[in-house]
Order: sequence, then C-alpha cells, then structure tokens
Amino acid sequence: MPPVSAPVAALLLVVLQALTGCGAGGGAGGGEAVVGSSPASSGASSSGRSSSPEPLPTATVDPSATPEVPHTDGRPRRAVLSIPRLGMTDLPVEPYRGWTDDAPGTEIQDGGVAASPFGPRGGTGPGGIGNYQVTAHRLSSTQAFLELPRLRAGDLVHVDVGSRRLTYEVTRTRITSFREPASLRAQRAAVPGRPGVEATRAMITLSTCRTPEDRAEGNTWSDRFGNPEHRIDKIGVLRSIERRP
Repeated sequence: MPPVSAPVAALLLVVLQALTGCGAGGGAGGGEAVVGSSPASSGASSSGRSSSPEPLPTATVDPSATPEVPHTDGRPRRAVLSIPRLGMTDLPVEPYRGWTDDAPGTEIQDGGVAASPFGPRGGTGPGGIGNYQVTAHRLSSTQAFLELPRLRAGDLVHVDVGSRRLTYEVTRTRITSFREPASLRAQRAAVPGRPGVEATRAMITLSTCRTPEDRAEGNTWSDRFGNPEHRIDKIGVLRSIERRP
C-alpha cells in the first residue's frame, strides 16, 4: 500500500473524529440525553412503551358493606299499635283502600280503632318502604289518639303484625292542613313532607285532629266529616323488626 500523504492523513483523522462524535452523543442534536438516561429517567422502557405510572383504580362502594335498612314486603295487614310513652297498648289498626280521613277511613275511626289507608292515594303496609299511615280520633269515639300530641322525637312506637314486632322511632312533628292540597300531598307522600321523593326507608305517620288548638285560635272550619282544618302528624322511622315478646 502506497504511503498516505500528510494532508490526506489529516483529513481522514478529522472525518473519523466527526463520525465517532455522532455515535457517542457528543454533538449537538440531543444525543447526550440518550446516553445519560435510563428507562426510569427517560420516561420510556426498553420495549419502547411508555412507563408512566398506572392510573389508580376508581374507588367503588361494596353494597354488602352498607347496613341493611329494616323493612317488610309492605303488604297491607291488620296490626296492633302500642306507644309506651302514652301508656297505649293493643290499639287495632285496620287497613283499607283509600286515603287519609276519607269516608271509609272516618267510619273505621268512628268504630274506636285506627285506620290505615293503602293504594295509589294511600300508603304502604306496616314496615314497608315508604309511608305507613295510621289515623285515629282524638276527641270522639274511644279517643284513641287523645294524647298523641305528647309524643316527642326519640319516643318509640310498636306495631305488632303476626309474630313480629316493628319498632319505629319518632323523629319529628308536622302539621297538615285539609284546606291546602299541597299540604295533603306532603302528608300522604312516600317520604312524609317531601312529595315526589323516592322512599328508601320504612316510615310511619301517626295522625289525629288538632281540634282543641284550632278552636282556641278561633279556627272553626271543618269538613263534611267533622274534621277540623289541621291535623297533627307524628313522623317516625322503622328501627328494628323482632319477634314479639
């Protein structure tokens, strides 16, 4: 091989250095980032796929972890009502198709027992999800609900059906006006006081007349059945279902 002249040797050396520099990442163009990186720091794995963190799984609620709301199938049934605070025991509750304080319901109450309407305009049966409505006279017949206004939040109401005892806890009081359709809708709603809201618990409404208070206030209005304008409603929530003692 003939000897290489000095100028040619110098030129070859420059070309060789240039080629080596590109492969080692020393030139401009960002090669340095590749040489000095690892899959963890470059954001890419050796297979070319992104190694960004996996998204956290979305939290879900396990339905079995939610305490079961006590309730029955809600079928209309004859029942027996007891209210310890009032000393009331074994008041029969008669179910009928209708709505609170209509003619059939008033006739049942006139017989000295409580009435419980069911159907499209009534409530559910004892223990059912929704509004178990029970009405009774305060001043006439047997005065079954004479002391009902004394009930306070926290008082217990027992409803015996067959071999089971349903225990409701009174939570609040509301006043219903027979002269206001919106007030009546609220009384008869599946969630007492909240028409249109879907019921998720078993509730109870104990209702009787407000005659003495209305008359004391000068309100002498009454309907064709002799009911005054206002009724006192005690609202409660079902807390337990147990075998009768």
